[in-house]
Amino acid sequence: PIWADLSFTDLARVVRTQALLAAVRDATLSGADAEAAAAPFASGAWLFSHNGAVPGWPGALAPLAATLPAADLLSLEARNDSAFVWALVLARLRAGDAMGQALADTVAEVAAAAPAARLNLLLTDGVTVAATAWGDTLWYLARPGGGTVVASEPYDDDPHWQEVPDRTLLAASRTDVLLTPLKEPLT
Repeated sequence: PIWADLSFTDLARVVRTQALLAAVRDATLSGADAEAAAAPFASGAWLFSHNGAVPGWPGALAPLAATLPAADLLSLEARNDSAFVWALVLARLRAGDAMGQALADTVAEVAAAAPAARLNLLLTDGVTVAATAWGDTLWYLARPGGGTVVASEPYDDDPHWQEVPDRTLLAASRTDVLLTPLKEPLT
C-alpha cells in the first residue's frame, strides 16, 4: 500500500505526468502472487487497473487463454482475473488497437464468457485515461480550467461530479471527456 511504500515520497517529488493512475484493489483473492497481483499493471507507457471481479475465475475465462500467445500467458506476473484481463488488453494494444477500442473489445469478450463480471477497466498512456463502466460505479470530475479526475466514486462533495452510465467507455484528457456506449456482448 502507498502508505507503507518507503520510496513513494521521494519518487512523487520527481515524477511528472499528464495522466496518473492509482489503484486500491480488494476484490482479488489473496494468493502467492502478492504485490504482482495488485494494480497498476504496467507495460511501456501503459498503466492498467481493473475495478471489479470475474466470477468463476479461472474457469470462466479459460477458453480465452487460447486467444493469447503462449509467451504472454507464460510471462504473466500474477495468476488472477485482473492480470489475465490486462494480458487480453495488452495483446490488443500491441496489435495496434487504440486504448478505447482495446478496452471495449476486451470487455465484450470477457462479459460474453462471464456475464456477471464487473469490468471497470482503467488504462492510461500518460496523456489520456480510458475507462469502462461495466457493472460497477465510475465517476468523473472535469475541473474548470483543465484537468479531469476519473474515480470509482466521488471523494469529496464537489457538485460537478458526473456519474458515467453503466456500459460506457470514457476517454478523458486534460481538456475533454468523451462518453461512448459499449455494445452488449454476443452470447
